[in-house]
Amino acid sequence: MGAFDALRIAGSSMGMHQTWLDALANNIANVNTVGPTSQAAFQAQIPIVKASAGGGVEVTGMALSDPTGRLVSDPSNPMADADGYVRAPEDDLGTQMTQLVMAQRGFQASVQITKDAQENYRSALSIGQR
Repeated sequence: MGAFDALRIAGSSMGMHQTWLDALANNIANVNTVGPTSQAAFQAQIPIVKASAGGGVEVTGMALSDPTGRLVSDPSNPMADADGYVRAPEDDLGTQMTQLVMAQRGFQASVQITKDAQENYRSALSIGQR
């Protein structure tokens, strides 16, 4: 492993986790978005991630949740069909919040690795200055 590989790998991890956090923020903001049964439900975004050739990770795209969603009885909603149903997203707030905690912890771990690597490099450079 080269001298700066830890920084590059941790940087790629931070970028991936930031993309995941952004997708989760959008998913959480739309978790209660409903629409008419004749339209697709809000589709949550899920990052597609793969290991990069030189180490680290990269986001290669975004998968979308099932557009079918779920039918919810809400006869008072102006978008309700004749039977009183609206279409809601498939994912719930609990699932999204669980993923949010995982993404935050991953981002924090990447930041800590970056700080530790920087400190190690500073210490190595200071050896020659004494």
